[in-house]
Amino acid sequence: MQKLFFIFLISFSLLNASSIKVAVAANVSYAIKDLTKEFNKRFPNIKVKIILGSSGKLTAQISHGAPYQVFISADMKYPDALYKQKIAITKPKVYALGSLALFSHKKMDLSAGIYALKRANISKIALANPKTAPYGIAAKEALTNAKIYKNLKSKFVYGESISQTVSYAVSATDAGIIAMSSLYSKNMKHYKRKENWIEIDSKLYTPIKQGIVLLQENKDARDFYNFLLSKDAKKIFQLYGYKTP
Repeated sequence: MQKLFFIFLISFSLLNASSIKVAVAANVSYAIKDLTKEFNKRFPNIKVKIILGSSGKLTAQISHGAPYQVFISADMKYPDALYKQKIAITKPKVYALGSLALFSHKKMDLSAGIYALKRANISKIALANPKTAPYGIAAKEALTNAKIYKNLKSKFVYGESISQTVSYAVSATDAGIIAMSSLYSKNMKHYKRKENWIEIDSKLYTPIKQGIVLLQENKDARDFYNFLLSKDAKKIFQLYGYKTP
């Protein structure tokens, strides 16, 4: 009898469970597990399916009818474009401010800041593709404003997203410009500030305002959207190196 009751409870909970699909910019991949975990404490019956990618590629998928309910972008440009096309049903809101970091998996003198990339022993530099990744746009802007972009251009190895760029920086290049949030992930925490990485001067690039939009009117999606703008979510973003509005 107890077995039957237990099976009934499981069946009942499965019947009442629902799921949402959320398109997530690659730089948020490090924080999204903790965010969904906290969300599920409040809404245990809502399964959040995460689709990761560069903001540009995710926007293209959404424009072509991909069935996502929420879009968490790495900038405001792509969510704004979807809103203007009347694909997004909410005006883009800033959920976090991203920062750039100069990173090397080898210990190096980083006292010169971004100009440390000019050293002769740095032959390959990982960079997110500015055509598809907002962090790539910011990195290009920082290098241009530092007046070293043209001299270093031949050394760039492009990642399609910031997570791929991090992967290249860890294994295939001498250095890289990555999202500071990635350095707070479990796999990156052993790298040390000032020995392996430093924050790039924020005056060199336009603040990376990261935007969120709701794509479909759906109660579960609306709950997740609202959660990501809540104080509890902001605390988690801050733990991963983001600033919050």
